Amino acid sequence: MSTVYDFEAQQIDGKTVPLKKFKGKAMLIVNTASACGFTPQFGGLEKLHEEYGKKGLVVLGFPCNQFGAQDPGSNAEIAEFCQLNYGVSFPMMSKVDVNGPTAHPLFQWLTTEAPGLLGSTVIKWNFTKFLVGKDGQVLKRFAPNDPPEAMKKDIEAALAA
Repeated sequence: MSTVYDFEAQQIDGKTVPLKKFKGKAMLIVNTASACGFTPQFGGLEKLHEEYGKKGLVVLGFPCNQFGAQDPGSNAEIAEFCQLNYGVSFPMMSKVDVNGPTAHPLFQWLTTEAPGLLGSTVIKWNFTKFLVGKDGQVLKRFAPNDPPEAMKKDIEAALAA
């Protein structure tokens, strides 16, 4: 697999989406959780979606329950929570694992393409973010504590490329 477009994922409603559907767009891929200290970042991610969506940015949220069991709900419960509490209108995908032998292939690829601190391919916590360029290549990995608004310069550069 050489680009993000080689993968597919399930939307939160269960429909399969080939990521090549977003070819030519920049993507911000985030592992999310509904009961985490970083959960308010949903609001910032929604703002990025609103500000840059028409310019070619796609924000994709992937719920994950691997960190402190902070997203135990069903896909339907997660979707309702995100919409009611943060007005999330960007695509939310089905819950996935991002680490270990059951990690979604997309996250296996993302962590290899953009390792973390000291070359680690492990995702340390919820709200790790990956910025993917319009060519389907990973541009940058952002830590959970990097707020969405701090990514604007990198997003603008990705959209301008």
